Amino acid sequence: MMRTYWVYIMASRSRVLYTGVTNDLGRRVNEHKLGIVASFTQRYRVTRLVYFEEHADIRDAIAREKQIKAWGRARRIRLIEERNPTWDDLAEISPS
Repeated sequence: MMRTYWVYIMASRSRVLYTGVTNDLGRRVNEHKLGIVASFTQRYRVTRLVYFEEHADIRDAIAREKQIKAWGRARRIRLIEERNPTWDDLAEISPS
């Protein structure tokens, strides 16, 4: 069975951004939304999934996450707005 890995960006209402990687996007987004993990995302109420992309290899996903994290904020915002110009919460339609 092939595993799927996700690189994702979460945002708060004031557009604080968090980039992460996971093998279960639905579960991970839910953890952010519920504030289960005491972390940056809980502290800044980063609860909206605004971007995600799929990878078949964990090494590719981690490399992409590192690439996005190394970018400046403006470039991350451009990435989000290319696919999600209104910053909708994609968790309603994201794969699990």
